[in-house]
Amino acid sequence: MKIIFALFCLLIFISGFAQTSQDTHKFRAPSVPLVTHDPYFSIWSPGNNLNDCETVHWTGKSQPLHSIIRIDGTAYRVMGSQPSELEPIRQTSVVIFPTRTIYRFENNKVVFDMTFITPALVSNLDILSRPVTYITWDIHSLDGKEHAVQLYFDCGAEIAVNTPDQAVQWSVPVVKGLNVLQLGSSEQPVLKKKGDDLRIDWGYAYLAVPESQKPQLQVGERKKLFAGFIANGTLPDAGEFSQPRKVSEGKVTMASTWNFKTVGKNSVSTGILLAYDDIYSVRYFDSTLQAYWKRNGTTMEQLLAQALAQFPVLSAQCVEFDTELIKDLGTAGGSKYTVIASLAYRQCLAAHKLVADANGQPLLFSKENFSNGCMATVDVMYPASPFFFLFSPALTKAMLQPIFSYSGSTRWRFPFAPHDLGTYPFATGQAYGGGEKTEENQMPVEETGNIVIMTAVLAKMEGNANFAQENWPVLEKWCEYLLAKGFDPENQLCTDDFAGHLAHNINLSAKAIEALGCYSMLCEMTGRKEKAVEIRKKAEAMAAEWMKQSAEGDHTLLAFDRPGTWSQKYNLVWDKILGLNLFPNDVLQKEIKYYQTKQAEFGLPLDSRQRYTKNDWITWTATMADTKSAFQTIFDPVWKFADNTPQRVPLSDWYIVDNAYMVGFQARSVVGGFFIKMLSDKVIWNKWIKRGTNISGPWAPLKLGN
Repeated sequence: MKIIFALFCLLIFISGFAQTSQDTHKFRAPSVPLVTHDPYFSIWSPGNNLNDCETVHWTGKSQPLHSIIRIDGTAYRVMGSQPSELEPIRQTSVVIFPTRTIYRFENNKVVFDMTFITPALVSNLDILSRPVTYITWDIHSLDGKEHAVQLYFDCGAEIAVNTPDQAVQWSVPVVKGLNVLQLGSSEQPVLKKKGDDLRIDWGYAYLAVPESQKPQLQVGERKKLFAGFIANGTLPDAGEFSQPRKVSEGKVTMASTWNFKTVGKNSVSTGILLAYDDIYSVRYFDSTLQAYWKRNGTTMEQLLAQALAQFPVLSAQCVEFDTELIKDLGTAGGSKYTVIASLAYRQCLAAHKLVADANGQPLLFSKENFSNGCMATVDVMYPASPFFFLFSPALTKAMLQPIFSYSGSTRWRFPFAPHDLGTYPFATGQAYGGGEKTEENQMPVEETGNIVIMTAVLAKMEGNANFAQENWPVLEKWCEYLLAKGFDPENQLCTDDFAGHLAHNINLSAKAIEALGCYSMLCEMTGRKEKAVEIRKKAEAMAAEWMKQSAEGDHTLLAFDRPGTWSQKYNLVWDKILGLNLFPNDVLQKEIKYYQTKQAEFGLPLDSRQRYTKNDWITWTATMADTKSAFQTIFDPVWKFADNTPQRVPLSDWYIVDNAYMVGFQARSVVGGFFIKMLSDKVIWNKWIKRGTNISGPWAPLKLGN
C-alpha cells in the first residue's frame, strides 16, 4: 500500500503543478473543498491557508480535521488552527481541481504535498456514490539531508453529531489490509430530523489506514492526543477515556500517527481513507432508501477494502479526468471560467444524495442549502442541470424521475409542476408555499417550464425521447397549462423568489415560450407530427408577440407593464443551445450589448430593481453571447467576486455586485449552472455525453402511504 500511495502522490505532483501557467495559483477561493460527498458529509477549509482556521461543515459549524508534522523533533501545524501554540508550517500553494485539492508546504528542511481526493467520477455511479475521501501526504527533503519525520492526523467526533452536546461511541472494526476506527452517536436517531441548518447525527464515521504503513490509531481527548504527539511523535495511552461520551467533554477525536524515521531526497508517502456510512439516506414517501453504493448489500467494511484496492486506478482516473476537463473549460470560457467551474464541480455534487430505489435504480435528490432546506426543488434542479446535461444522462434521469412520479400520482392535484418534494431528507410531499393544499405562493409557470425544458435537453442528449414518452400524460397536461398561462404570467413567484411576486414577468414569459418550443420538439421526436407543428406555430406566434411587447429601445423590459426597467433574460439561452430558433439571434446579441453597459465591478445585476445578482444566471446570460470575448466580459467579474468576497463560505450564488458581499445562500448545487457554457460547444458537449453512464427503467412504483 505504501507503493500505491507513492504512485498516487507522484501523479498528483505531476498534474498539480503543471497548471501554474493558469490563474489557479493566484486565486483565493472563499472556501476550499476538502471532503465533498453529500449534504451531510461535506467539509471545507474557510481560510487562505489550511492551517489558518478550523475546518467546518458547509453550514459553518465546526467539523475539525487536524494534521501536525514533526521534523527533527520540532512540531508544526499543517491543518487547522489547533494546537494554537504550534508554529504553522509555511503553505506555498493550493490548487483546486474538479476532483482534487492539493496543498503544498515547506520549511528549510522538507517540502510536502497534502492532497484531498474525492473520486467524483460522474461516468461511474458506483464510484461516485462512495462516501470515501482519500487524504495523502508526500514528503521529501528540501536541503538534501536526511530528517526524522513523524506525522499526525485526526478527525473530530463533531463529524457524527448535529451538536457537540451529543454523546458518541466508537469501536475498532476488522477490515483486511486496514487499521480502522469507527465512531458514531450513541443515540443513532436514523432519519429523525429534517431541516436546513442540520448535520447528520446517525450512521458512523470511519478513519482507515493501510496496515502496511504501520500507523498508530486511537480515540481520545484531542488536547492529550496533541500533547503526546508533540512531545514524543506518538499517541499517549487513552487511559480512562470511557464511552459513551459527549463530544464537548474532551473533544472526542479519532487520530492516527506515522513514524517515517528518515526522510531524504526520495519521497515518502502515506494516506488515510475518511468515510461515512449513513445507514439510511432519505425518506421517499413510504420508502426508506439507502445510498446507491449499498443497493447490492455491500457493507462499509467491504467498501473500504474495495476503495483501498482500487486506489491506484481511481487516482490515475481522477488525474486524467481533471486534466481533460480543465483543458475543455479553458477552450470554452477561458482561464477565469476554468477556475470557477473547477471550484463548483464538487460543490454541485455535494449538495445531492444518490440513492437506490427498491428496483436498484438511481434517484438523485438535491438539498436547498441555506435557502430553505427543501428537497428535490425543481427551480434548484434547473440552474444546476447543465452539470448533469454535460456529464450524465443517468444522473439527469435520476434527478427528474422523482418529480415525474410525484406529479403523476394522486397526491399532486394541480395542472402545473410542483416546486419540491419535501424538506431534506424527507421527500414526502411539497413543503413550499401552499404545499399540496393550495396554489398560494406556488411557482406554476416557473416549475412547469423548467421540467419541460430539462426533459427536452435530456432527449437531445440521448437522441431519443423515450424518457419523455414514459411520462407523456404529465408533459401533455403541463403543455396545456403553459399555453393558457405562460405568455403573460399572473402575479406569481419565479425562481428568484427573494425578489417577491411579479406579474407580467418577461423572463418568465420567455421560459414558457422556450418550454413550448421544447414540447414541440418532443412531439416531433415521439412521432406526434401534427401536434408538433401545431405547438410550434403557437410558440412562434408567442415569440413574435413577446418581441413586440417586451422591447424598449436597445433592450427588453423586466415586465410588460414596467417601462424604464430591464432584466437578465437568461432563459433565452436554450434557444441557442437547443437550436429552437424561436427568437432571431440579433435579439439575444442586442441584450448582450445592453448588459455590458450595466455591469458593476463584481457582476451584472439580476435586474433594474436591486444591486444584487445570481452568478449562475450571469453565466447563462453570458453564454448567449456570440463570441468568447463577450462571454468573458460578462462572466469574469464572477471570478473577481469569488476572489474578493469577505464571506468565507462555500461559493455563494447571491451577492451584491458593488462590494462582493453575500446576501444569502451558500454551498448550493446551482453552481452546476456554470457548466452551461460547455453545452454551447457541440463538439465538447457530445464528447462528454458519450462518456456518461446511461440507464433505463423500470423505476420502482412510488409508495405514497396514507
